[in-house]
Amino acid sequence: MKIVLQRVTQASVSIASNKVGEIDHGFVLLVGVAENDSQLEIDYLVRKISQLRVFEDDNERMNLSIQDVKGAILSISQFTLFANTKKGNRPSFTDAGAPEFASRMYDHFNESLRAAGLSVITGEFGANMQVSLVNDGPVTILFDTAHQ
Repeated sequence: MKIVLQRVTQASVSIASNKVGEIDHGFVLLVGVAENDSQLEIDYLVRKISQLRVFEDDNERMNLSIQDVKGAILSISQFTLFANTKKGNRPSFTDAGAPEFASRMYDHFNESLRAAGLSVITGEFGANMQVSLVNDGPVTILFDTAHQ
């Protein structure tokens, strides 16, 4: 799995100009699933994301987790994280998981985040979505379970 995590002060997702989800402070997660991903990758990412200390404490040090600040997550599926651009000018997405498998894994990932006590709002898997956000910091962190 690949995830781009952005710490935000606010974020929303719309489909066909209709807002389908929004959060105040927390994380926007852009989530890509590979064909060989499993429960191991999900468990690893849920643990890392739920405990990641990137929110400021009273001393303005990044020392608090999303749970400490009662933040929320806006989770967006994004197969384009697996774009291969080595040949030509049109990216190849053959490393991304097949849609049916990736959809199940994406749903399971979000349910696992919820089971860890996090508030999770999602877009719609496979939809053309417009994501708006205010990146706080900016703080942007990449997770790639192939390189953990």
